[in-house]
Amino acid sequence: MSKLVVSAIVMFMMSFVLSYLVHSVLLHDDYMQMQSWMRPQADVNVLFYFIVIAQALFGVAFAWIYEQGREDKPWLAQGVRFGIAIALLAVAPTYLIYHVVTPVPLAVAIKQIVYDSIRVLLMGVVVAWINRS
Repeated sequence: MSKLVVSAIVMFMMSFVLSYLVHSVLLHDDYMQMQSWMRPQADVNVLFYFIVIAQALFGVAFAWIYEQGREDKPWLAQGVRFGIAIALLAVAPTYLIYHVVTPVPLAVAIKQIVYDSIRVLLMGVVVAWINRS
């Protein structure tokens, strides 16, 4: 099995599990305060497969983009740099936009940014470790 396939599978699993930790555990109480404008849990359960698809797409893209830019340099620094780049590219802008277009409080958006940035930073380190020379 190629490193890209292994990376994509591991990144999907990490993204899925760490996103659950962030959004269902760490941010649970914050989301309960916003429940009046969020989907009921029964609706979320019906649509859950979209979460799986989204995490799979994220994992595959994360692994593929990392492989495209990997250099012959120390793997740990590359992984950290990649995680920071993804946080700046995808995480921070997404939650700042959510804050503007939905009633997500700024304090919650900041928590989302911090927690999900840590998530992609950890993923960057692991994808770099898998693909080390």
